[in-house]
Amino acid sequence: MNEATDATADVRNVVIVGSGIAGLSAAVYAARADLEPLVLEGPEPGGQLTLTTDVENYLGFPEGVGGMELIGNGKDQAERFGAEFEHGTVEDATLGDRPFELDLSNGDRLRTRALIVASGASARWVGAENEAELMGYGLSTCATCDGAFHRGDDVLVIGGGDSAMEEALFLAKFADSVTVVHRREELRASEIMADRARDNETIEFRWNTELEALRGSQEDGVTGATLVSHPEGYPLEQAANGADVTRETVDVGGVFYAIGHTPNTDFLAGTAVDRDESGYLHTRTDDAGRATTETAVEGVFAAGDVADPNYQQAITAAGTGSMAALDAEAYLEALERTTAPALEVSQ
Repeated sequence: MNEATDATADVRNVVIVGSGIAGLSAAVYAARADLEPLVLEGPEPGGQLTLTTDVENYLGFPEGVGGMELIGNGKDQAERFGAEFEHGTVEDATLGDRPFELDLSNGDRLRTRALIVASGASARWVGAENEAELMGYGLSTCATCDGAFHRGDDVLVIGGGDSAMEEALFLAKFADSVTVVHRREELRASEIMADRARDNETIEFRWNTELEALRGSQEDGVTGATLVSHPEGYPLEQAANGADVTRETVDVGGVFYAIGHTPNTDFLAGTAVDRDESGYLHTRTDDAGRATTETAVEGVFAAGDVADPNYQQAITAAGTGSMAALDAEAYLEALERTTAPALEVSQ
């Protein structure tokens, strides 16, 4: 084996960070292009979809499909075409040189010619008692995904921003009542969104109130919630400081968290990849003004919720996953054309 082969033997064509629906879609397309992608499954393999018991709005499943089943099928499909999967969390990325280098939490270092970031955005949780047990069983972070399961229910929406108003307005199409629970007496939402929610007869507001605990089981789903309130707001903080607060148990059939998402992009801090103030990745348009998955670093591509603060749906994540793989394939083909003569000389 000559020196040129030695230097490239451990370099991957494509590493995909994330094994949610975007990462799996990218893996299928990259594997079918014979790029032999390596998919890194982080601390939450499968992403947020694994927290959803039933998915009814993903094309091709008229009777719906379980979130875990959909993810499992996607992984099997990617592996069938030659994708490899490893458990690993990227802690640091060096993108200034080629090939790129990724340092994992277990001490391993990966080198790759192209990188697809599909690490998703994690929904923020409240920290209420029993939330981990009931997430996906009446507790949700996505009204668009799960709202239709709550026809005729009384539901709570936790939050006070635009996302909370959007969730409440969507849920009002199905639920008997929607109560927005907000820890202050003023919304953070834009005036137009706040007005729409206030004008909807199905939506009520509980001011200066927070969710403390959830009642129910995985068999029965969410059946109730404990709310705590204080006239000066931030009641949980007030209670922790010894103030008297009011607690109330309410019967509800569903609870929706709408306090935002945190994109999993910390490992890109210090690189030239553009991120907004919340951490979402910026992607570029091409010379013709068409959308791409390219980031500010040539050879690095973004797919799924990590670059999408707006839609955050499984179907849109899958679409951008396929786009990222196609963009990566084109990039690698162009890279091969520019480097092939140099390799021939070195041999």
